[in-house]
Amino acid sequence: MTSTLPVAPWRLFTVEVRAVHRLSPSFVRVTFTGPDLDRFADNGYDQRIKLALPLPGQRGVRLPQGPNWYARWRALPEHRRNPIRTYTARAVRPQLNEVDVDLVLHGDGGPATRWARRARPGDEIAILGPDAAYDGDHGGVEFRPPSTGCLLLAGDETAVPAISGICGRLPLHARGRVLLEVPETADILPLSAPPGVEVTWLPRGTDPHGTRLVTAVTAAAGELLADRVPAVAGVSVVGSAGVAGESLVGRVPAVAGVSVVGSAPVSVDDVDVDRELLWEVPDPVPAAPLYAWLAGEASVIRTLRRHLIAERNLDRRAVAFMGYWRHGRATLS
Repeated sequence: MTSTLPVAPWRLFTVEVRAVHRLSPSFVRVTFTGPDLDRFADNGYDQRIKLALPLPGQRGVRLPQGPNWYARWRALPEHRRNPIRTYTARAVRPQLNEVDVDLVLHGDGGPATRWARRARPGDEIAILGPDAAYDGDHGGVEFRPPSTGCLLLAGDETAVPAISGICGRLPLHARGRVLLEVPETADILPLSAPPGVEVTWLPRGTDPHGTRLVTAVTAAAGELLADRVPAVAGVSVVGSAGVAGESLVGRVPAVAGVSVVGSAPVSVDDVDVDRELLWEVPDPVPAAPLYAWLAGEASVIRTLRRHLIAERNLDRRAVAFMGYWRHGRATLS
């Protein structure tokens, strides 16, 4: 009698580059193909995957095998450990055995940027991704909005692929704002979104990283919340009769059925982004007038987290914050 091993949610796919398309100065799209990519699950939204890259002078990727391969990979000396970096599956075409991944060309000279700049058709790597044969939740999709309410999606260039994937799967009735900070005007890419979702690109030019994003999110949150908090006699609401950027804390009393503002400041535990991973994804998400999804440089996302929860008094169960990377630190795998 033969036994069938259970299918795991994720698996390693051995792939090669089929095409490389430079989208803009800061973005390149790599199309991968492989004999078993027809089993790559097309979950859409911000499906997280991992790319295992070759070592210098190495063709292809040689990773430890077996169910505990990741622990064995972590135990390898650095010079023998293939770099692994986290990305978003931008498009999946199982019928063509293809997966697209959009990579940001950082100026930090990290292994992923170095590989992406030299990538050519035929180059071999490995992808850790969701297995379509698994009958369950694969994990790695952090966009989990409630069925009602308004959306606020924001991030820097590292979040552009994920937000683009999310917008492409939103229902036509979706409403909200998308705010994307990118290095320069030439990095503005085509992005499909429902008619009720307003997309704003924020080329920063010489401004410090995150400056334009923080300003835009602060303003958008005030406007979106002002539109959705019922008017209360004698109460001034930011974005309506209040001062732009002024804190809502303590100014609007609790309203039945509305979890946006409260009567007292909310204490927010701070995160040391130099030592800890900032990654807060609530599940399940309660009904709320606003659902926020924000990702990018960790210190910027920490600032936005503090503003939305502590100052805007958003229900923290209706916000997702992800520090994708940190200035001055190698990207975690």
